[in-house]
Parts: sequence; C-alpha cells; structure tokens
Amino acid sequence: MKTTKSMSALEELGRVRLSKTFFFRDFLYSEISNFYGMPNIPEDIDLAIEAGSKLCQELLEPLQDTFGRIAIRSAYRSPTINDYGNKNRLNCASNESNFAAHIWDRRDQDGFMGATACIVVPWFAGRYEAGADWRQLAWWIHDHLPYSSLYFFPKLAAFNIQWHEKPVRRIDSYVAPKGCLTRPGMENHTGNHCEWYVDFPRFVATNPSGVGGNSSLR
Repeated sequence: MKTTKSMSALEELGRVRLSKTFFFRDFLYSEISNFYGMPNIPEDIDLAIEAGSKLCQELLEPLQDTFGRIAIRSAYRSPTINDYGNKNRLNCASNESNFAAHIWDRRDQDGFMGATACIVVPWFAGRYEAGADWRQLAWWIHDHLPYSSLYFFPKLAAFNIQWHEKPVRRIDSYVAPKGCLTRPGMENHTGNHCEWYVDFPRFVATNPSGVGGNSSLR
C-alpha cells in the first residue's frame, strides 16, 4: 500500500494491527483534521505502518503492560496537516523537524525512519495532579525503554515519545525544571535512576507485537 484513495481503503488502513493492542485507527485522530475538515491520511502507508509498528511494539505496549491503559493525545500527522498546523501556529513544528517524528511516512534528512506519539499515562497523571514530579516517569522510561526522545508538557504530564532507527536518548520538558533533563554526554545520562521511582509498578513487557505488526483484523 503506497497511498489511500478510497473510503474502503481507509477502513482497511484503520484495521491494520500495529501491535497486540494498537491498531492504526488509534493514531489517525487530529483536532486540526476534525476542525478544519482536512483528511489526516498517510501518503506512504507502508512506511507509516513500519514506523508505527516499532513505536507501538517497543515503547507503547511496554508502557501499557506496566501502567495500564495509556491515552493517545496526538500521534500521526500527514505532511499536509502538519504543515497547516505549523503555518497557522497550531502547536506543530515544521515538516522538516517532524519527519520521522509525528510525520511517520517521511524519513528524516539522514534517511532514518521514526514515529512519535503524544500520550498520557493515566496511572501517573493522577499522581502528577497530586504533586508528583514529572521526572519520576521520565527516568523510569529512560532506564527501561529504547526511546529516542521524550518531551514533557504541563497538562496531564503528557509527553511526546519517539521511536527512531538511530535514537538520540534525550529528554526535554516545558514543565519546571524546564529544558533538557538528560542527553548523551551529561553526567546523569548513564547508570540507574531507580531512586526516582521506588514505588512504581514492576516493569512488564510480554509479547508486545501480539499477532504481528501488519496483521489486519476487524
């Protein structure tokens, strides 16, 4: 599949199973698409499926296995949707900076594949509302998952989580303390940070691919 040109083809895309609990349809919702009446459909479906499967299997499923259901806030954006959001100041970075990030069906300038989703972990959101430090979840992910980048936001402790073929392993935040929490070369980057999350659930990650990345089920 290279593109979607009919309603039935879009339905089939929505049925594509990216991992044991996630289907492509879970990632197509967009407020920009909804409000402005613009379709949010991949232009290169095969690449979007491949990148999205990695995001789900290696990052989202382990999070969900450990903490319970996760909520998708914003995920796939077509180049058209993202460009519109960028030009109209709707919280979208440029297309070039979002290739292999929110734009799953474009490789980045170095030819690498990637995919990003903005998610909320409800188990942690309640704690955050009660005063928990966002860095607790950030360090847990850093120590347990093969993420490329994380970016935390003030509302609900939502964060962008990226899978990438060449991960940079960097964490940033708009929540105090704002800026870069860690990146390669910083003293805090290596080692174990378990003192930050001593009362977190035990890490669970069982068969994250389920029946396979490209299976489609109704």
